[in-house]
Amino acid sequence: MAIKQRSKSLSVRGSEFSDTFFQLQVLNGKEMTDAKFPSFSERVGVLQPGAVEIFQINIGKLCNQTCSHCHVDAGPDKKEENMSREDLQRCLEIIASVDSIHTVDITGGAPEMNANFRWFVEEVTALGKKVMDRCNLTIIRANKKYHDLPEFFAKHKVEVVSSLPSFSKNRTDSQRGDGVFEDSIKALQMLNEVGYGKEGSGLVLNLVYNPSGAYLPGDQEAMEAEFKRQLKRKFDIEFNQLFAITNVPISRFLEYLIQTDNYADYMQQLIDAFNPGTVDGLMCLNTLSVSWDGYIHDCDFNQMLDMKVATKNSQHINDFDLATLEKRKIAMNQHCYACTAGSGSSCGGEIS
Repeated sequence: MAIKQRSKSLSVRGSEFSDTFFQLQVLNGKEMTDAKFPSFSERVGVLQPGAVEIFQINIGKLCNQTCSHCHVDAGPDKKEENMSREDLQRCLEIIASVDSIHTVDITGGAPEMNANFRWFVEEVTALGKKVMDRCNLTIIRANKKYHDLPEFFAKHKVEVVSSLPSFSKNRTDSQRGDGVFEDSIKALQMLNEVGYGKEGSGLVLNLVYNPSGAYLPGDQEAMEAEFKRQLKRKFDIEFNQLFAITNVPISRFLEYLIQTDNYADYMQQLIDAFNPGTVDGLMCLNTLSVSWDGYIHDCDFNQMLDMKVATKNSQHINDFDLATLEKRKIAMNQHCYACTAGSGSSCGGEIS
């Protein structure tokens, strides 16, 4: 089914929210709102990373969907923002040279739309590293050239992490576009057919839940049980885990919060739910996040705000220096409250 897109990207619309500096001004009460909140960095103090274990790459912003909450501002109109083979080759050199890196987390956009995606997966797995692919599911159904992705994933034992906002058609389509739910269900069934999500297969299929509005996710364990029950009963679908991820107030979600007059209330929710017990588990402490153009960031959310790592002589993969990066201080701002609210939130779901 062809997906009916609900909107264009912020940049194509000419929205001021496509400007990362403008977003930071909003977050600090200097644009659009005079709401000011306690400084996150002052609340947690200095954060310094441990060993780099996860090398995350946003391989490009090109996507077959335009989701209303997308913090990447991805979409079909993002044809220029895709990582080159040369930069991917440099990433491979880094991955091979850092023994502590055990996982390569490939994200987008729809990462599979990058022309070098399959080659890169093959090269990473040849290094003995685990590959995670953040797949939006509908890409598997989007075009015949992607229909064999489940078999490709299985061959290379890629861990598939897929977004599914709800086991309800209406809720899913309202967030991701008309037709998304139907294609997502068919894609999940195709993944199940090759062994994904099946006990003993070794093929891991995890789902990601993001709230559809200005509220925090519920209990991850309870939601996982309900998703498993409903998807099995309705569609005979199985999966491994559900990751509950808090929506970060940046990009399209920040625009939504401002336009619906929910920004101040949402930020206050995040601050009221601040949990110091989550800090030691933050993804920025063991992850490096690389943008499509090769710049290095502490996490995917910092990447989308163009907040590069605080090491001026090692901010790009061409200047990668592990010793320097391991001594850096983590760059923080007000959006970081999202990762420490409640049970915490990372690319792998709850922290505590």
